[in-house]
Amino acid sequence: MVQNRLLKKNRRIPNPPLEWPLLPVPDAENGILSYPTLENSIKQFIRVVLLTRPGEQLMRPRFGAGLSQYLHQPNTLETRRQIQDTVLDGLSKWEQRIVVDGVEVWDDDKEPDKISIEITYRVRRTGEQATTNVKLNIGS
Repeated sequence: MVQNRLLKKNRRIPNPPLEWPLLPVPDAENGILSYPTLENSIKQFIRVVLLTRPGEQLMRPRFGAGLSQYLHQPNTLETRRQIQDTVLDGLSKWEQRIVVDGVEVWDDDKEPDKISIEITYRVRRTGEQATTNVKLNIGS
């Protein structure tokens, strides 16, 4: 509401104003901040862990599993096993809200340069079981 008044008084500010992209913005109707549910937050963070390379984040040089290290690797059973180990290790270190029940890694017969990763886990707080999938283009 205050922001709308400021925008009307000063037309030089673009609509919407430029801001840090990670800050939540209240909705226009009620001014309420929306946050992800626990389940969505976990799924989003799993992707962050898997796709972040160690050394990529400031102040946390060991954070991440670094699946990008498998780009341009041959799509073999050994590579898929290494990916499975990397996923298990990364999630056990960095996502404490879940218990990983299983990780399956397989190649796509139609697209040999893509690998599918299926992670089955339970949420510690609720005990609810969930699954998330990640596709990795290794480009062999």
